[in-house]
Amino acid sequence: MAALPRVLFDEAHSESWTIRRDVAETMNPGHPDDSGYVRAAELLRRLGHTVDAHTEGPLTPALLSARDVLVIAHPADGRWERTTGLGSPILPVEELDAIEEYVAGGGGLVVLAEYEQEKYGSNLTELLARFGVGVEHTLVHDPRSAHNGVAAWVMGTARKVDVAGQDLLAGVRSACFYRAGVLTAPEDAAVLFETSPTATPAGRPLAVALRHGEGRVVVVADSDLFGDDSIGDHDHAALWGNLVTWVARVPDPAATRESEARALFEDLKRSIEELRPMQAKDGSVEGDQARAAELVAEIAGQVERLAPRFPHDADYLAAVVADLRKWADQGLGVPDFLDSLDAFHPDAQRVDGLEHLVLFPMYTQNGSTSRLIEAVWIRTIWPEWLAELERTRYDNPMFVPIAFEDFTSGYDTNSAVLFPETVAVRKTPARFTWGGIFADREAARFRAVSGAAADTLKLALPPDAARLIASQELAQDTFVLWDLIHDRTHSHGDLPFDPFMIKQRMPYWLYSLEELRCDLTAFGEAVKLEQEGVPHARYVQLAVLFDRLFRFPITGDRVRNYDGLGGQLLFAYLHRNDIVRWTDNRLSVDWDRLADGVADLRSEVEKLYRDGIDRSKLAHWLAAHQLVAAYVEPHPASVWARGVEALPVEGFPKAVVDAVLPDEFPLSMFYEALRRKLTDVIDSTKGIRA
Repeated sequence: MAALPRVLFDEAHSESWTIRRDVAETMNPGHPDDSGYVRAAELLRRLGHTVDAHTEGPLTPALLSARDVLVIAHPADGRWERTTGLGSPILPVEELDAIEEYVAGGGGLVVLAEYEQEKYGSNLTELLARFGVGVEHTLVHDPRSAHNGVAAWVMGTARKVDVAGQDLLAGVRSACFYRAGVLTAPEDAAVLFETSPTATPAGRPLAVALRHGEGRVVVVADSDLFGDDSIGDHDHAALWGNLVTWVARVPDPAATRESEARALFEDLKRSIEELRPMQAKDGSVEGDQARAAELVAEIAGQVERLAPRFPHDADYLAAVVADLRKWADQGLGVPDFLDSLDAFHPDAQRVDGLEHLVLFPMYTQNGSTSRLIEAVWIRTIWPEWLAELERTRYDNPMFVPIAFEDFTSGYDTNSAVLFPETVAVRKTPARFTWGGIFADREAARFRAVSGAAADTLKLALPPDAARLIASQELAQDTFVLWDLIHDRTHSHGDLPFDPFMIKQRMPYWLYSLEELRCDLTAFGEAVKLEQEGVPHARYVQLAVLFDRLFRFPITGDRVRNYDGLGGQLLFAYLHRNDIVRWTDNRLSVDWDRLADGVADLRSEVEKLYRDGIDRSKLAHWLAAHQLVAAYVEPHPASVWARGVEALPVEGFPKAVVDAVLPDEFPLSMFYEALRRKLTDVIDSTKGIRA
């Protein structure tokens, strides 16, 4: 969970609010909800945030540097408010300096003020002045726009502003400010809510967001807004989650590995890269046999020197050395690494952070089609929260999510998988027991393309979506959960055909629908998991949406691009139903209707599958074409679009499959324009490193 925000709630300066229920009951025995931010803290924890209370001592640079957000909720003298009773509401200059430096360096600050700020005995106004924000000593009244008819409970007027490409009010339509003051703010601040034209005073800020140096600040003119007895009102919960997520710093994780092992792996790579040009497509050596034999001996020795770094793979690496030497002894013909493949079982060692040295003659999917020697240094991604979900809910014993540490040039491509069926062997094993997916590469591609697409399309992102794109670590963990559910879905549900028989002769839109079905299922499962409090589930929904809408349709060529077609179908469906809109050269999403829209498309695909069980193969293929064509316009020359009467009657299935155009469903004008804009970004993700 390190990629998710770490929030520190200050309670050491006589604050009027606490995130600890027992303290709230002590502060206000008759109505503890009027002193508690307990529900607000729980909401953040459900989003995956770490939330702690600071209960004693000063706010020091060391303390703040370990957090991504600092919340200061209405410090006050005990004469005026029920408070935590800890410390003084006056922040010494050293703490003011520490907070300002923390924000300037990238930290986030949320300040909850009050309407009679001057009387409460704190120096909150002095802190806010450092960021150009002020709190006026006044009480807003608005009888015509009031909550429950109470004139001092004013309904704020939302200002739909784009804050550096983010929509802080995503999913937020209304908020009530209970006995609020008003704010003053610098010109570059974003006003999120203001008083209505009928209020006194009118048109004045109630909540603002601004940048300060590398950090961010949010100030709200009413601290009751997110209290335990108010956070369930209107859209307060969504607003609270948005504000804290937006303001939170995105830390850069530093990864280091032993320099000696790095140097040894570099030696191994140099030997392999010299050998590879000597290899034919089937892996045999056609070049200088003597030099190739020397290189194979070098590679075997280098693997032996690296092996102590990977003691858990001792048997496998010993088998690799044996297979290398056997290959050389037999004249460097077509390689056979069945013995070492049989010895490699990362599926039995799913431990978070566990590393493997993997060496095989193999092709790389979406990369090289030749079975050349490749070496990959990988790291397993298996956090406990994911392991628990796999054990209890999404059993998938073959699934091994991994990340690159380093690799040879066969992976300097679009390949993001490590599959045993790609290895050169004398015979195919009875069954394969594992499949590795490079979640770090998938995440890095997603971040690059989604970020560029959002900028190009002027899409204002919700704060959690912006954080997902900003954080490689968060995106990586998100893709691991997505992949777990997606991969498992291929073998679950009503299946009219075997989705794993990828070499069978079928129109490519069948694979489009299968991949899309798995992603729509992952989206739907993520909606359930979010409701159950799994933090990464919300991010899975965003990743499915953005990767499908932005990257898939414009990646790769247009010859039977089944992943691209699935993305086109999702966009067209959501656009047809007014959930995604492209107006005035700006893309917008109705976030409140998104989950239902995805569920509706999933229902259509699943009905096609159920009905397909009782259909003939050709009838099912034609029904699938009609489903896609209902939303994505087929090529004007399509034979399939003219119906069964236009299809060949002899030579099934070859003849009807041959009648499929290479680009049966061309890109829309929207996607043609987007592809031109993002071609360089797409190209830059080949061989991308996280």
